[in-house]
Amino acid sequence: MTTPSHSALARLRRWAGALGLLAAQLAVGTAVAQPSGGPYGPVPQRYAVPKAAHVYFVAPDGKAAASGASVNEPTTIEAAMTRVVTGDAIVLRGGTYRTGGLQLNQGITIQPYLDEVPVLKGTRVATEWQALPNNVWRTKWATLFPAQPLGWWHADREGMVTPLHRFNNDMVFIDGEPLQSAGWAGEMGAKGYYIDYAKGHVYIGVNPAGKLVEITAHDVALHRPSRPVHGKASDRKGFTLRGVTLTQYAYRAIDIEGKKPATLVSEEPTDDPVGISPESEHGKEVVGTLLENVTITHCSRVAGFFRGDKLVIRNSLVSDTSTEGIYVIGSSDVLLERNIVRRNNVERLTGYYPSAVKIFNQSHRVVVRDNLVIEHPHSNGVWWDVGNQDAVFVNNHVEGTMAGLFFEISKGLLAAGNVFVNNQQAIRVLNSSGARIHHNTLVNSQVLIDRNERSAQGDHFGWHPQTGPDVNERVGHVFEGNLVVADAAVKGPLLRFEQGPLTCGKVTAPMTTRVDGNVYVRAAGSQPLVSWAPVPGTPCQTSFASLDAFRQAVPGVEARGRAFAGYEGAVFRSPELRRFELARVPEGVQPLPVPADVRKAVGWTEATHLPGALPAAR
Repeated sequence: MTTPSHSALARLRRWAGALGLLAAQLAVGTAVAQPSGGPYGPVPQRYAVPKAAHVYFVAPDGKAAASGASVNEPTTIEAAMTRVVTGDAIVLRGGTYRTGGLQLNQGITIQPYLDEVPVLKGTRVATEWQALPNNVWRTKWATLFPAQPLGWWHADREGMVTPLHRFNNDMVFIDGEPLQSAGWAGEMGAKGYYIDYAKGHVYIGVNPAGKLVEITAHDVALHRPSRPVHGKASDRKGFTLRGVTLTQYAYRAIDIEGKKPATLVSEEPTDDPVGISPESEHGKEVVGTLLENVTITHCSRVAGFFRGDKLVIRNSLVSDTSTEGIYVIGSSDVLLERNIVRRNNVERLTGYYPSAVKIFNQSHRVVVRDNLVIEHPHSNGVWWDVGNQDAVFVNNHVEGTMAGLFFEISKGLLAAGNVFVNNQQAIRVLNSSGARIHHNTLVNSQVLIDRNERSAQGDHFGWHPQTGPDVNERVGHVFEGNLVVADAAVKGPLLRFEQGPLTCGKVTAPMTTRVDGNVYVRAAGSQPLVSWAPVPGTPCQTSFASLDAFRQAVPGVEARGRAFAGYEGAVFRSPELRRFELARVPEGVQPLPVPADVRKAVGWTEATHLPGALPAAR
């Protein structure tokens, strides 16, 4: 089988845009509905040659000695990277570039030529195979990427579930399909591969004749150092990347440095900064990176480590990653919008806290708006973790995750206008303060707001808890105007407030300032509706089967709330078509006033709105 043609690659790129366009076709009244309906992911474009100081044309078969000044005499992408300075552009002809380790530290533009489809691949084609007994084939391979889990991984707990060979970063693809690593050649089967690192051999269990077999050769596509490279000092400006696909890279496709140099896979990549850091002291090494209509798939660990203020990732597709997809570290004023992020933790690693999007380590004012976060049964969705402030999560569709939105050891969250469907948890707020959860639609997706005794004293991750609110400061949450709907398969409370037993009698302030105006609908009437902490005694929490019991025990809650147990009939217009407008407004449910800042964040103009993210069907 030959490498896919340019037209086939173009069809693949158009498919990603079509997914977003289909969502738009299914949406009605997009001026008022949340999420918008798209388009999501890469949108097919015809890119004009930019008006840049110098334009370098490159092609897969370009000549390194060529100047690249003409589209008909392209240079190589490797050569162009060494020549560009701030204000220049690299224009890529269509085709497959088998390359990696590209470095630049200048604020340049990288884009396709017109509507051609450039694909950067981190693999090479394996063509020399030796047939062995029992349907096994072997090849010698020079570029291998062995790795171990980081030091904080609990081998004594997780080693019984996740074999160590899953942490190696090599990948093997047959006709574009990724294979799964095996511990020895005898357990590969037709869908696996095995690597003997001591001898440098790769084994597969499928006859490679007539097939395209690709094995990883590069661990990064594009590396943006914050220090001199190619004889040029960093200009501290982020690059612009549009319309390009990056795929099949061991470890990560993009790595943007902060103050700390990019790490080896054996080193902790995220401790930049280390300890409590003023906002003015981090995120300034590379400012203003833009990714638009970019596709990043099949990276053995993460799609990219993104550091630097004013990062924008828009209308991009991130898919089939392992520990994380998009990883934002120590950065402020970031915007992620209209992206598709799907299928993280494809290796099913345990003990590695996977998340499709991780926003980490004292990032301020990161806005995640109007994205599709889908197909993550073994991964969390979007996770603000450690010392973040003033997060905004609005108008997103989140489906099939562990925790769709996770906000941990951080301060200040607005989550509004989102639709959560079939998540183990829609929203989890842990050891944080000031999370405001307004007007979301939650379908078979419970909410957990909890706190425990975790502090900087003796913590497994050392300084992490210092960056967030202290044990007695994990308060100030609001849960208001949400629509929570569950079928009979959902067990336990739909809304949970929980507190660790070691804090019972010591941390007594309520976690919330308001719980009101929410609508709870469930098919089964025998399950508890709400759990609440703290209450006197040990354990310091209890649960309530009805809103009346909740109101009686906890003064001031749910004065305008409504609950419907044993509810029969259609709740939504068409869940099968992902149409989650109310089919009809349940009796007694009224529009609620919406705070002005919430209206501004989600784009509503009317002062009131029904509970949930969407209007009723018309």
